[in-house]
Amino acid sequence: MVKYIVRRVLFLIPVLVGVAFCVFTLLYLTPGDPAKMVLGDLATESAIRDFREKEGLDKPFLVQFGNYLYKAVTQGDIGRSYVTKRPVMTEIMATFPATLKLATFAIVIAIVLGLPCGILSAIKQYSAFDTVTMILAMIGLSMPVFWLGLLLILLFSVYLRWLPSSGFDTFKAMILPSLALSAQSVSMITRMTRSSMLEVIRADYIRTARSKGQKESVVIWVHALHNALIPVVTLCGLQFGSLLAGAILTESIFAVPGVGRLMVESIKARDYPVVQGGVLFVAAAFSVVNLLVDLLYAYIDPRIKAQYR
Repeated sequence: MVKYIVRRVLFLIPVLVGVAFCVFTLLYLTPGDPAKMVLGDLATESAIRDFREKEGLDKPFLVQFGNYLYKAVTQGDIGRSYVTKRPVMTEIMATFPATLKLATFAIVIAIVLGLPCGILSAIKQYSAFDTVTMILAMIGLSMPVFWLGLLLILLFSVYLRWLPSSGFDTFKAMILPSLALSAQSVSMITRMTRSSMLEVIRADYIRTARSKGQKESVVIWVHALHNALIPVVTLCGLQFGSLLAGAILTESIFAVPGVGRLMVESIKARDYPVVQGGVLFVAAAFSVVNLLVDLLYAYIDPRIKAQYR
């Protein structure tokens, strides 16, 4: 198990380097001069030149990327914000709790709604409940998060006035953004749970358990569900990582002070260090979540645990 963890952590290094290179390249090729964006239209040529020299923007691309990578690896320094002059990591850590809380609420909603609906749909295959659930799941998968967010604001904030349309400091304020962000995850978990349960309940050992006279509830909730959880756990882990990385639109619509909103504002201001640091941080968080999901397999399926030894 320890060797497996070490291998996964070491594999994380080239992944992050690749992500850093791709983001650095895209930002380097993006039209616009960060010096002019930061200093304003009234800045003199001398001030712009001094800014570019101070931030190393006058150096060739590979030299800039090499310096950035060297500082990140040796000093843990991923730069300073052009706008606030604060370390990028400080900026990210100040906003990450809101993103983490939003993603956690969203994945909890997705699991609480998706698992039971998927299980019941598999048990009652081709029933009215199954049909309605699959239709709703298809709608949830097809609904863009920004459109759903606007609809929720229009219904619950403008017309009914039950919930606030922005902010994230109270429980009521967390409901709408969490629902908007969790919609696609609910649909995906529902469909995956249904598919996995249908495959398992048709297996020979399930028929054997029924032939021995065991109660249907025991067959479903003990034997079938335990073995059907592995692909669902995989999906839940991937969805949680995706929610951490994909909350940009939700945070922008509902004015949630998270990493996604920080990156949007940084892109507008050409604050490249914050954008690069934000993408690296999200990529690292996604990889760590995947590692934790892989380790969780060992506690669900003993066969997988044996492969780690």
